[in-house]
Amino acid sequence: MIKVHIVRVNRKAVLPRYATRHAAGMDLAACLDEPLVLQPSGVVLVPTGLAIELPEGFEAQLRPRSGLALKHGITLPNAPATIDADYRGEVKVILANLSQDPFEVNHGDRIAQMVIARYEHVRLEEVEELGATERGSGGFGHTGV
Repeated sequence: MIKVHIVRVNRKAVLPRYATRHAAGMDLAACLDEPLVLQPSGVVLVPTGLAIELPEGFEAQLRPRSGLALKHGITLPNAPATIDADYRGEVKVILANLSQDPFEVNHGDRIAQMVIARYEHVRLEEVEELGATERGSGGFGHTGV
C-alpha cells in the first residue's frame, strides 16, 4: 500500500475516503463556507480544503462521480484532471453543469473521485517513420460504429 501525506489547509475539510472496499477512487468533498450555486452551463472551481504530497512516480486523477453526472449533469470538464507529485497547493475541483437546472453544492458534498495512479516518464525518440500496423493511421470511427 502506498502512503500519501495529506494536510487540511482548512480545518473544516472532510478527508477523502473509499466508499467501499474495492472502490478505485476516494470521494472528495467540497469545503465551503456557504452553499455555491452552479448555474446551467456554468463552470466553477470548488475547494476541497486539502493538500496532498504524492510519492514520485504517482499522480492523483480527479474524475466525475457517476451519480452526479447521471442525475444532475454535473461533471469535470477536464476529466481526468491530474494532480502532479510536486504540487503542494490546495486540491480544487473544476465542476461543470451540463443540465438546464441550477445545482447547489454544499459543504461536505461529495463532488469528485480521486484515483492515485502510477505513471512512467518516457524518452521520446524522433524517427523518420513509424512501424506499420494493420490499423495504420485510421482513426475516429474507422472500424465502424
